[in-house]
Amino acid sequence: MDETGNRPAARPPQGQGRLDALARAAARHRLEIMGAFHPVLSDKVPSGTGTLVLLGPHGPDFWAHVSTQPEFTDGAADPLDRWSHRVIAALAAQLDGRALFPFTGPPWHPFYEWALRSGRAWPSPVRLLVHDRAGLWASFRGAVALTERLDLAEPPPANPCSDCAEKPCLSACPAGALGSAGYDIPACHAWLDTPAGGTCLNAGCLVRRACPVSARYERPAQQSAYHMQQFHPA
Repeated sequence: MDETGNRPAARPPQGQGRLDALARAAARHRLEIMGAFHPVLSDKVPSGTGTLVLLGPHGPDFWAHVSTQPEFTDGAADPLDRWSHRVIAALAAQLDGRALFPFTGPPWHPFYEWALRSGRAWPSPVRLLVHDRAGLWASFRGAVALTERLDLAEPPPANPCSDCAEKPCLSACPAGALGSAGYDIPACHAWLDTPAGGTCLNAGCLVRRACPVSARYERPAQQSAYHMQQFHPA
């Protein structure tokens, strides 16, 4: 108690404890730390940021949790973005950090470049990001900018594409819309308009599903179907 008889407000943990605290708090919302790095000026982060932490869905647990949240039952638009904003902003506030999002702009935050800077994501053979744990299901719901330069001494993982001899992602798209030449978005939409395109609409992009790392990530088909509906509305 302080001199007024009130309990002092809890102070955010310091140093490495801040990263651990963020990981624990994020896990309660089925989010996980997908990477972190120490920014430099060219990374286009808020001034004073010592560590930028990227947050994304926690595998198969995420969709069952988030799809029952209030934003998904109130009938308003963009439920996943609104949930992400509410939850990650609160997580950042607990640690005196700042929340940043890939869906607020312009200007848009460079999450693709931030993911590369984290050392846990790389350009895949089809140019989409591949993540060491999520594979081609790599996605980010937001980031937390912390002022401290926290210890990130854990050695970075190896690019999973380096040891992937078959590279099934290169030949997985039946429409030829996604391959080594990049992403032909009109061709993708045209394929999704066909009856055969339902396999992508209902369970997610065949290219993303072909990645061996993606297969181990166990992303529910309902989650992929939601994102495909946002990309290609009926």
